[in-house]
Amino acid sequence: MKFSLKNKIALVTGGGSGIGKAISMTFAQQGAKVHILDFNLEGAEETILEIEKLGGTGKAHQCDVSNQKNVTDVISSISKEENISILVNNAGIAHVGNVEAVEEEDLDRLYNVNIKGVYNCIKASIPSLKENGGGVILNVASIGSTVGLNDRFAYSMSKGAVLTMTYSIAKDYINDGIRCNCIAPGRVHTPFVDGFISKNYPGQEEEMFEKLSKTQPIGRMGSTQEIADLVLFLCSDEAGFITGSNYPIDGGFVTLNGK
Repeated sequence: MKFSLKNKIALVTGGGSGIGKAISMTFAQQGAKVHILDFNLEGAEETILEIEKLGGTGKAHQCDVSNQKNVTDVISSISKEENISILVNNAGIAHVGNVEAVEEEDLDRLYNVNIKGVYNCIKASIPSLKENGGGVILNVASIGSTVGLNDRFAYSMSKGAVLTMTYSIAKDYINDGIRCNCIAPGRVHTPFVDGFISKNYPGQEEEMFEKLSKTQPIGRMGSTQEIADLVLFLCSDEAGFITGSNYPIDGGFVTLNGK
């Protein structure tokens, strides 16, 4: 079977909903045992239940990725029992506003989850990956890592750091058999998007959904499954020649806008 993850042990942060849930489900369907690390334990447990109903295996862990001790304890407990093969750093939070609209506490919040959270999980996983002869780290960045977006100052800053962390890890650990790549999604239809629209545009949900969809040159938002399928490829043995790369998955946003 192409893109098999049989006998692989995968860690997915933020796997209780949205893109992370789609990644977790897809990995399990391809044979991996999936450990979901999520601040929302209930959401993680619901995803694991769905995985088990489909015949897969996994475990939910309550984890605050911004808390290094919490991350280290959770990942150490996993690595003592199983050989970690894959780490997907998906957990992240958003913020809307230009630099004038960003307060210090906003910046700290984005830094703690989107930057420090990725660092914490990588740092805790590297020893196990090295000991086991290598593996894969996949970071979820954003189109905001490489192009300017209106009113996304803090968010883009944090995702830019995810991109450069990816390059550093790929360079530093290539001789340890560890591949590290990232993806750069455009706008993806998730429960977060639906919640954002209903909160900020009550009564205009359908109109705003259409408007946001058309910001992608392809004319629609991406699906969580489309993101998960790219992540599956990059974490599979078929992508063994790929490291230190950033993969846009954005309906043409970065290359086609303005052309």
